[in-house]
Amino acid sequence: MSTVILKSPPTRRERWAWYSYDIGNSAYAAVVLLAIYAAYFKEQVVGGAEGSRLWGLSVGIAMLVVAVTSPVLGVIADFSGSKKRFLLFYTALACLSTAMLFFVKKGDVLTGMLFFILAEIGYRSGQVFYNALLPEIAPPREIGRVSGNGWAIGLVGGIVCLLLVLVLVTLIEGMLTVRLSLVITALYFVFFAIPLFLWVRERAERESMPPGESYLTIAFKRLARTVRTVKHHREFVKFIVAFLIYNDGILMTINFAAIFGAVMFGLNQQQLIIFMILVQVTSVIGAYVSGVLADRISGKVSLVIFILLMLGAVIGLFLNETVVGFFIIGGVAGCALSAVQSVSRAMVGMLSPPGRSAEFYGFFAVSGRTSSFIGPTIYGLVAAETTLWFEAQGESASFLWFKAQEQGATLAEQLGQRVAVLPVIAFLMVGLVLLLSVNEARARSA
Repeated sequence: MSTVILKSPPTRRERWAWYSYDIGNSAYAAVVLLAIYAAYFKEQVVGGAEGSRLWGLSVGIAMLVVAVTSPVLGVIADFSGSKKRFLLFYTALACLSTAMLFFVKKGDVLTGMLFFILAEIGYRSGQVFYNALLPEIAPPREIGRVSGNGWAIGLVGGIVCLLLVLVLVTLIEGMLTVRLSLVITALYFVFFAIPLFLWVRERAERESMPPGESYLTIAFKRLARTVRTVKHHREFVKFIVAFLIYNDGILMTINFAAIFGAVMFGLNQQQLIIFMILVQVTSVIGAYVSGVLADRISGKVSLVIFILLMLGAVIGLFLNETVVGFFIIGGVAGCALSAVQSVSRAMVGMLSPPGRSAEFYGFFAVSGRTSSFIGPTIYGLVAAETTLWFEAQGESASFLWFKAQEQGATLAEQLGQRVAVLPVIAFLMVGLVLLLSVNEARARSA
């Protein structure tokens, strides 16, 4: 078993290099997933309700690939002491594929899906190994704070990138500028990722290969052993199951926020960027506060507080009928979603046995990426199919008391988006109930 040797405490430069990577990481999420490419793909590349379905399918395919590969690669990274090498490969894949999105134009559906799927695989897989470095730069008593700091600093970097893109899109109108912003994001990611590879030391020792074994056989044997010994980590498993459920609600909201704003209220590209800047600003607050609470109170209590906040925001999203309300709800949701994700990441580090951080973060990735596959696919299908159903009703189409917003899409498509919010509420509620059954103290001791 590989072990993490902390002969000397992590340096400030190492921590800031680790934080720096989160800046580039957050810029990708802010521009590609939230503000620019999601809406561009749905409205310009595809168009109509089919855009929502194909967007959800694209996210789902990428997450399924990550869910299948990350546990095996996580064990290999632990065994070989090569988390940084895997992180370098996936970072390069994410940045290159993001830059290639520049060539996606109206009607280039297959190309638009392909490059986005590759970028998502790089982005999400890279997070497995980036997160796995957390226990190597922070002792257990500081993991919550360091994770929260990284999330907050990363979000600030994402805001800066969004501001650069906003200036560009505002000064120079047209789809060429929107596509160029994706290249800028890729270069931004590269620039802020470099310090981690230069300055962060990987402390895990490389193990010697037993005779007749290979990395794959070692990986599968250790995964099988982990499954057999999971009874010793029952609380960890309960936490992972709860995370799988509530994370669906979080990621469904993230992946479709821009599409929801464009469909419901007709928000243009500049308005969507401003909305996402607001979300990022409040996310910084949520990430920082949650890190402090996780260390001072407990990770579980912090999660319960912010999941309840997120649940309130999503219910408000379902009921809301104004642009101002949408922006207010976005601010609340931003605070909650960053807090939930940051504390969830920290809890895995708190509950992982020494020397098996990448392995346990691999399983963390399985639950997270599996939910990423299920959630967006469900949202996209529900939005598309209910839109078709409402279209078939013609002028008699109705859902509760909701009416079409003047600046948004057709009534049928707006009603389809509202119905698709209901599964988000359900996932958050079920995940919260399961989380309440987790005994954090028992999990730490196990």
